[in-house]
Amino acid sequence: MNQFIYGLHFNNIRGDIFGGLTAAVVALPLALAFGVSSGAGPVAGIYGAIFVGLFSALFGGTPAQVSGPTGPMTVVMAAVFTQYTSLYPDHPTTGVALAFTVVILGGLFQIVFGVLKLGKYINLVPHPVVSGFMSGIGIIIILLQLGPLLGHPAANGPLAAIQAAPQFVAEPNRVAFTLGLLALFIVYLLPKSINKIFPSPLLALIVGTLALYFYAGGEVITIDVAGEEITTMAGTSILGPIPTGLPTLQIPTLELDLLAMMVKSALMLAVLGSIDSLLTSLVADNITRSHHHSDRELIGQGIGNTISGLFGGLPGAGATMRTVVNVRAGGLTPLSGGLHALALLAIVLGAGPFAQFIPHAILAGILIKVGTDIIDWDYLKRLRSAPRAGILVMFTVLLVTVFVDLITAVAIGMVMASLIFMKRMTDLQLASIQAITEPNSELPLSPDEAEIMARSHERILLFHLGGVMSFGAAKGMVKIFAAFDQYDVMILDMSAVPQIDFTTSRAIDDMVCDTIAAGRPLLLVGGRPQVLTMLKDQRILQKIAPENCFEVRLAALQRAEAILTTVSTEKP
Repeated sequence: MNQFIYGLHFNNIRGDIFGGLTAAVVALPLALAFGVSSGAGPVAGIYGAIFVGLFSALFGGTPAQVSGPTGPMTVVMAAVFTQYTSLYPDHPTTGVALAFTVVILGGLFQIVFGVLKLGKYINLVPHPVVSGFMSGIGIIIILLQLGPLLGHPAANGPLAAIQAAPQFVAEPNRVAFTLGLLALFIVYLLPKSINKIFPSPLLALIVGTLALYFYAGGEVITIDVAGEEITTMAGTSILGPIPTGLPTLQIPTLELDLLAMMVKSALMLAVLGSIDSLLTSLVADNITRSHHHSDRELIGQGIGNTISGLFGGLPGAGATMRTVVNVRAGGLTPLSGGLHALALLAIVLGAGPFAQFIPHAILAGILIKVGTDIIDWDYLKRLRSAPRAGILVMFTVLLVTVFVDLITAVAIGMVMASLIFMKRMTDLQLASIQAITEPNSELPLSPDEAEIMARSHERILLFHLGGVMSFGAAKGMVKIFAAFDQYDVMILDMSAVPQIDFTTSRAIDDMVCDTIAAGRPLLLVGGRPQVLTMLKDQRILQKIAPENCFEVRLAALQRAEAILTTVSTEKP
């Protein structure tokens, strides 16, 4: 049983019950808010929390983690939902089916990631890239909630929200704005002592809903706005009727003409969900002093997202806030995550009539708090001391995330970070190359070696390579070599090189050929098995006489001195 459900044991039943129920209380308002924000409806957020939460707990690799819809995943899902429903304005159900098929494909991709054991590579994403796209997503959430906070419909995207902001501010719905301010006041300023007992998002949800209900006298009015029916109380938009009961199966729909687009969207969800979940897994490890299983976590998240898509639920990931709440309340095993999902199922089966009165402005206030929590304030506080290259990467990823899309942002960020890394590694590799014709302090020599170099009177070129040599340093290596032409014997010292790549081998081949073509003897020092194999495969080693290959530098220097002596005696 323990092997089937990772980390399962029954020694913490009481803590798991408290943790799971507390996490469900926190998850309820967030799931509703994420569902509304995505465009799929509040019940889609609840279904996502149920299915992703349950199956990631059963099949995942982080025992204390609680999963469900998250801010980053909701931002991407909102874009997906808008993209595919807009393709079929006359048949919106087709667009909805395509959007949830993308969720299913995203879950399947995550399962593939886990099976291929790609979990460890997610951790290679540099912090400036993660910081940039997380902060970008936080800004997107805030921008998209400005409209609902002021009593207007949500804009279709961040840029549209910025353009519409002056109108939102100039023409606010006073009741909605008052409710939004009330929600912001509660979620930001509720004392921690109360927040531990009664989570601020749930308190804001209850207080705001009751305030509007009694202010409006419970009178619900449905109005038509641009052909869409909107349910209101006191002129303020509310959720309206919410389906109750078990979800129905969504038959996956594929359009061959849209397959490439759907795969791209699914990959976007899969990559983001994987990064989001594994980052939360690291947080769970830190607070529980345990170790998660990355690949198993990806499989669990993938199963949860696949089933969520099949039943019309939002995609999800490991949720940091709910996970921390779960652990602090005592939850340590998958029982807590599973119980959180079952508690939400019980709520959705019976609480629909009450949830219909929740104002959109209250959910907007809650989501704005989520957005500000996602922004990486810690990195922003360190901008003065952070490396400039990292800052450039972070802000580039942030801007591309907000104004283009997440996959493009992460791709650009990874390319930038890789180039910066390669530049640093190349500089280190070039710094390790020492070409000398006389003893100096840069390359430590033994007394015997230094004496031979001194006696040679700059007629011996000792070309020393150190560390792993890669393609980045190949051109610089040849450039350093080309600066020396007044020598009679060359010693290529590779005793400190554990590995070379193909490009480096070609650079070495050019150096060897140039030396031999100039009629100068070339001696090779060292050469570990991997290096010698590469030199042999590229037919470089064959160009060096066997008697000119040495294991230690001193023997090569002695051989070089003997060659110089022979040359000197042969001269008239």
